[in-house]
Amino acid sequence: MTDQNPHSTAKIADHPLHPMIVPFPIAFFVSVLATDLAYLQTANAGFAQASMWLLGGGLAMALLAAILGLTDFLGERRVRRIREAWLHMIGNVMAVALAAVSFYLRATQGAEAAVAPAGVTLSAVVAGLLLFNGWMGWALVYRHHVGVSDVAPAPVRDERRTR
Repeated sequence: MTDQNPHSTAKIADHPLHPMIVPFPIAFFVSVLATDLAYLQTANAGFAQASMWLLGGGLAMALLAAILGLTDFLGERRVRRIREAWLHMIGNVMAVALAAVSFYLRATQGAEAAVAPAGVTLSAVVAGLLLFNGWMGWALVYRHHVGVSDVAPAPVRDERRTR
């Protein structure tokens, strides 16, 4: 039996890399919203600084996730035919672009000064976009079976039982 599903082209040992990396920028960017809200509640400058670090880490990991996702998108023509793949990609580009704007504002205006209202607003919009993009990513895997193998692995022979 051959695998009929669209496959992931960026993989190691047949394991898709994009889904392994995406949780990192998601966690970083959602945490920015949390630290922004914490700063607004406490005025503790440490939370504003944490937002800067989280944005930087999120942008770095998002770049890696984007490279892997684009490799899958361009490497398999069947993926490009799926509407959700386009929405997932466009939504993620928008989220990362807004996070980059937020990082720029904080770097140029100061971490604390940029939190309200622009920083927290951008953080909330990015978190909302990530919810939508995750929904589209879910559809790619669970509805369209992108990167999911239909081929059963070969049975593993237990050498202990042959003795």
